[in-house]
Amino acid sequence: MTNPLLEKNLLPPFSAIRAEHVEPAIRTLIERHKAALDGLLAQPGPRRWDSLVAPIEAMDDELAQAWSPVGHLNGVLNSEALRSAYNACLPLLSEYRTWVGQNAALYAAYRELAESPGFADLSQPQQQSVRYALRDFELAGVALPEAGKKRFGEIQQRLSELSSRFSDNVLDATNAWSKHVTAEQLQGLPASALDSAAQAARQRDLDGCLLTLDFPSVYPVLTYCDDRELRREVYLANVTRASEIGPHGGQFDNSTLMAEILDLRQELARLLGFAHYAECSLATKMADSPERVIEFLTELAERSRPQAQAEWRDLCAFAESEHRLAQLEPWDVAYYSEKLRQRTFSIAQEELRPYLPVDRVLGGLFEVVQRLYGVTVSEVSEFDSYHPDVRLFEISQAGKTLARFYLDLYARSHKRGGAWMDDCRVRRLTPEGLQLPAAYLVCNFTAPVGDQPSLLTENELVTLFHEFGHGLHHMLTAQHVAAVSGINGVAWDAVELPSQFLENWCYQPEALAFISGHVDTGEPLPQALLDKMLAARNFQSGMQMMRQLEFALFDFQLHQQWGEPGVTVQGLLDDVRARVAVVPAVPENRFQHAFSHIFAGGYAAGYYSYKWAEVLSADAFARFEEEGIFNPHTGSDFRRHILEAGGSQDAMALFVAFRGREPDVEPLLRHSGIAA
Repeated sequence: MTNPLLEKNLLPPFSAIRAEHVEPAIRTLIERHKAALDGLLAQPGPRRWDSLVAPIEAMDDELAQAWSPVGHLNGVLNSEALRSAYNACLPLLSEYRTWVGQNAALYAAYRELAESPGFADLSQPQQQSVRYALRDFELAGVALPEAGKKRFGEIQQRLSELSSRFSDNVLDATNAWSKHVTAEQLQGLPASALDSAAQAARQRDLDGCLLTLDFPSVYPVLTYCDDRELRREVYLANVTRASEIGPHGGQFDNSTLMAEILDLRQELARLLGFAHYAECSLATKMADSPERVIEFLTELAERSRPQAQAEWRDLCAFAESEHRLAQLEPWDVAYYSEKLRQRTFSIAQEELRPYLPVDRVLGGLFEVVQRLYGVTVSEVSEFDSYHPDVRLFEISQAGKTLARFYLDLYARSHKRGGAWMDDCRVRRLTPEGLQLPAAYLVCNFTAPVGDQPSLLTENELVTLFHEFGHGLHHMLTAQHVAAVSGINGVAWDAVELPSQFLENWCYQPEALAFISGHVDTGEPLPQALLDKMLAARNFQSGMQMMRQLEFALFDFQLHQQWGEPGVTVQGLLDDVRARVAVVPAVPENRFQHAFSHIFAGGYAAGYYSYKWAEVLSADAFARFEEEGIFNPHTGSDFRRHILEAGGSQDAMALFVAFRGREPDVEPLLRHSGIAA
């Protein structure tokens, strides 16, 4: 049997990949690479880049090219067969990474290279990649005694399995719930949401409308549905996903998984000599200590909470005086917030939708990028796809292709929720020439209905720009060494800088003139509507800030305090909420059971990175405000110092090179409309 995962292709051969290809390909590559590594180490020294690092980079890339489409398909086209094959490979990959990371002879070879006279002749990116490798060996337990190494490997393998199960449970719990309703029960919903609910029903051969727990279904119900009891039912189904209570209570329960994940992370950190996992996490981040992170989050909370409390009081007073509702419950918050927003600014989220048809927005996004960085984005019509929704694009400059990306925009069943960028190919110099980067950009927007194109909400517009910012970080890199190419080697709390930075153009009148265009007439967003949108931009920004700080503090303190007497997941979350939350939570809320960012993603003891990087991005954008939002010189500087540099230099040094100084928190507070 030929195996497409073992063949070299410019881009993944999606149509040829089957579940039965996965495990044989991964086993073959791991065995081949282990033998090749042993062969490399058996060669006599001295150790040089070309005879040590370059062949290892090539092996890593070969494995990544086989595994990348598998991991991607598991997230966007999940099936029992693929999930089983994916999960079967997790322990194999974990064991292999541990074997490499704890290989004392390989570590010694890298040390020999780093200490050799020839090290000074290597390029800055090459030197940095060797330094990162040495750090990662140490974080993989290379210096541990044999028993410690063995236990480290067992923990890593188990954590890999548990994270995947956590993610599977969230997906299964999301897919398990639906509610068949009539259009009459959805009074208040805009036509676009009703059409989507009716289409979802038709796809299951039902009359009327179907609600699900996919975000494009949940959001309009909680924001617009006049039926308070239905809002309550959808809200509780959503916040009890993958927990011990709710409509499927206990069936996909992540409770024991969370506890075991936290236990193992603490054990792992202590094996490596750290006090706790939060400290271990900072070994690869900009923040220099747990105390600095807590101080940063606490300062933002103290400066934002008075405004958030005032916003909450205003909302409660509005609900009582205008709608005779004495007690606001969580399932009322979005509904009455939207009514207050409409009354205050005379603008509804739905009014913007007709001006944000997806192709107009994409064209506008590509125009922004062209003006900032001088690159052109064009669509590729013929390519090997995995779903009819998926599109492929190329980024080029002066007729030369720089990168490619897949765009998968719409929510569907068996697709993981949320939005993300992942790498498909990394930019690196190979013996055959330069390998161009390729990215996956994934969202979960409302799908087109009938002949009507997808019309984006303001939130979806911002999400698209955010993910494309990540994509540009990966695709506009100028690095030739994989370990520092794109987002590789970038401090985790600086990774969100390019993504949050690009969001700013969603609110620039000069940019909105070509990002927006009415679905029927092409007319850009009228000035009156634009003025209202900009005025409403920071509506309840204090409440939103405190919500994110609640998540960040919960995550960081959970990984800092887990294992101390009396600390439980729910108890710690309740404690954080008592200190920073302004919107009361109901006892049934089990948000943590579906907090995939920290239990199944890369954000464990790192969720604070969103706020940390927001300070960087707001301050970086402030330079564009001073010099012109489409100033090509400023755009060129950002591209050179941030996007092209990748992980080749320290993140703070790169920021200072662009901004001329260290970051300041004031632009973030100003952009958020929070009184400094």
